[in-house]
Formats: sequence, structure tokens, C-alpha cells
Amino acid sequence: MAQLKVQQKKSTIGCKANQRETLRTLGLKRIGDVVVKEDRPEIRGMVHTVRHLVTVEEVD
Repeated sequence: MAQLKVQQKKSTIGCKANQRETLRTLGLKRIGDVVVKEDRPEIRGMVHTVRHLVTVEEVD
């Protein structure tokens, strides 16, 4: 199954609380952090919520 590599690129300062919580749920704590998650609809939805703060790549 494909996986998504998610990297935080921008700070959460000035963001809404739900966006900060979404980043924490994804496992991202600071700029430059990288996590690899399963490609599921729930994860895609979280990434969509914070799409302006992260970059995403598909990894096999």
C-alpha cells in the first residue's frame, strides 16, 4: 500500500487551533519534521486541512 511522506514547512504561529491540533495528530511538532503515514482517507483529510503548512510526497 502506498504511503505519504509529510513534511512541515511553515510555523503554526497565527494559525487556528484546529490546524495546530491536526499537525500534532499527524506527529509534526516543528518546522522540518517528517513523518510517513499510510495513504488513507483520514490522513488525506488531515493533510488537506493543513495543506498550506506542509508538503506531501507519495512513497512506495
